[in-house]
Amino acid sequence: MIASKDSFLNYLQFEKRFSKHTLLAYSHDLEQLYVYLQTTYQTQNLSDINHLLIRSWIVQMMEQKISARSINRKITTLKTFYKYLLRQGLVTENPMLKIQSPKTSKRLPVFVEKEKMDLLLDNVTFEEGEEGLRNRLIIELFYATGMRLSELINLRENDVDLYSGQLKVLGKRNKERIIPFSNELKRAIESYLAIKSFKNSEFLLVNSSGEKLYEKLVYKIVKQYLSLVTTIDKKSPHVLRHTFATHMLNNGADLNAIKELLGHANLSATQVYTHNTVEKLKNIHKLAHPKA
Repeated sequence: MIASKDSFLNYLQFEKRFSKHTLLAYSHDLEQLYVYLQTTYQTQNLSDINHLLIRSWIVQMMEQKISARSINRKITTLKTFYKYLLRQGLVTENPMLKIQSPKTSKRLPVFVEKEKMDLLLDNVTFEEGEEGLRNRLIIELFYATGMRLSELINLRENDVDLYSGQLKVLGKRNKERIIPFSNELKRAIESYLAIKSFKNSEFLLVNSSGEKLYEKLVYKIVKQYLSLVTTIDKKSPHVLRHTFATHMLNNGADLNAIKELLGHANLSATQVYTHNTVEKLKNIHKLAHPKA
């Protein structure tokens, strides 16, 4: 099974171009299954694994109070794994066809209200100098483009076309996409570049040593500034991505256009933002209608 796992992960990395985070998650899921089967049933042979053994693993996770969302992700890993094994002729049957996913409660994407974002960008004072301009630009890039954290820290100066008002990002599975931006963001980029110390760096945003930003630093910066204007529990770069999409939708943007801007592979991933709009309408109705 270990050899099959390694060849499967190589397939995902080099042919399907999965991100390193997804590869780590898939690897961890398969390793957990391997340990469970070895400990509980003293087997590691693919031919021994059937839907009953997999179902018993799922039951154990449920008894351990692991969330349905996490269990479903592991089930997705196994479904992808067994499709690969079948294509390679390593198994003749797919036990995942008899596995049902546990139901999950729908969680609406967390986002920052427009008034709070206006307060942050119009009234909050950022630090003086290069670091302050960089931190403000980080917030503005997330909010104005909806890009992912990995896309922001890997953004290069030559990916930004100030003349045309657009930038190029490299998304999941190495898919490039073009995102337009406003004159306001253009001015923020120009202000930062004008005093950027490390002119030779290929990356747009750098730390105090001239190296590209690392994830924990960006998380810290985003959390620091969002904490000044909102009390929501999650204060992360992904929340700003949700905020971008929700505000675009609330202001009449076409769902397919938002899908392209976010770099979603399927429209179903984008449709989750329509629920926020529906909830907003429900609240307005409840407050305004005399019979509500």
